[in-house]
Amino acid sequence: MEPLAYVPADDPHFGAVVIELDHSAGTLAVSGAGLPTVEVRRASGTPPESHVPIGTRDPERLTLTVDGTEETLRPAKGFLTRRSYRVEAASTTRGHTYLLVPDSLDTSRFLRDGRQLGVFTSSGDGHVTADWETPGASAHAPEPHDASLGHALAAAFGTGAEPMWRLTLYAVLDLWP
Repeated sequence: MEPLAYVPADDPHFGAVVIELDHSAGTLAVSGAGLPTVEVRRASGTPPESHVPIGTRDPERLTLTVDGTEETLRPAKGFLTRRSYRVEAASTTRGHTYLLVPDSLDTSRFLRDGRQLGVFTSSGDGHVTADWETPGASAHAPEPHDASLGHALAAAFGTGAEPMWRLTLYAVLDLWP
């Protein structure tokens, strides 16, 4: 795969979001005016998995930084259930936990501290769209940090997942001689 850089995504609340994904090198950078820079990196020497845009779901082989500060990143392994494709992140500096979890074949819900902020769509090729919950004056309205992190997680791991019955069928068929 060639490094991918796109015309910035036009986020409906945060403006232009630049996403640069290099599957082969295992690097992802998300930035934009007024947005913190988020980077996800795959450890050097880790062979890339073709079905994961960043190249691995192994948390021991990934680092997440927000404006240069390392944060916690815990992608689940991904197997039979949609929830098994979730990606968790924790910001110790901001005191928030984040979750990107598939909710359909194509989309994933993005939550901060258990409250849904929006829905992201990414086919794993670096293109990401965000559909934010209606922002209000509440403390639960999405912030620039949320936008950068949501776009980064969606671009690094893709969104959506097959339903459990279909994943189970595929697993059984793989075992069939």
